[in-house]
Amino acid sequence: MKKPKALREYLLASIPAIQNNPDQLQIFIDTGSITAGVENNLHFQYQYSLNLIMTDLSIHPDNVLVPLLAWVKHAQPDLPADAIRFEAEIISHESVDLSITLPLTESVLVTPDDQGNYTTEHIDEPQPEWNLPAPAAFKVLFRDTELLTDGFVNGG
Repeated sequence: MKKPKALREYLLASIPAIQNNPDQLQIFIDTGSITAGVENNLHFQYQYSLNLIMTDLSIHPDNVLVPLLAWVKHAQPDLPADAIRFEAEIISHESVDLSITLPLTESVLVTPDDQGNYTTEHIDEPQPEWNLPAPAAFKVLFRDTELLTDGFVNGG
C-alpha cells in the first residue's frame, strides 16, 4: 500500500508544527479488504480505513485538516463529501489528541511474465492538471496560524 506512506510524507512537508516531532503523527489501517475478480487476471483493489492520529497537537486542527483535504483531493478524488470522520480528546486548553479516519482505495495491476513470476503496479488516481496539491503553499500559509484561523475559518 502506497497511500499511508504518501500521506505521512505530505503532512510532514505541509505542517511545520510537527516537523520537529514527527512521532506526533501516527498512521494505522484499522480495517481493510481486497476486491478481486480472479476469473481473467489477478488484478485487485485494496479498500481500507486509514486512521491518522496526531498526539499532543498544540496547533488549531484546521492546520491539519486543510492539507489533509488537499492530499485527499489529489490521492482519493472520488471520496464522498461526508466520508472523513474525526474524534478529539482535549488534553488541555493548549493541546488536543486528534484522530481522523478516512476510507481509501488503491488499485493494483498484476502482470505475469514468461517464467511464471508476477509483478505488481499500483495505479495512481487519474488527475486533472489543476487538481495537484502544492505543499509549499501550506508551509507559507501555516507560518501564521492567526492568519489561517482568523482569515480562512472566519471567511476573511
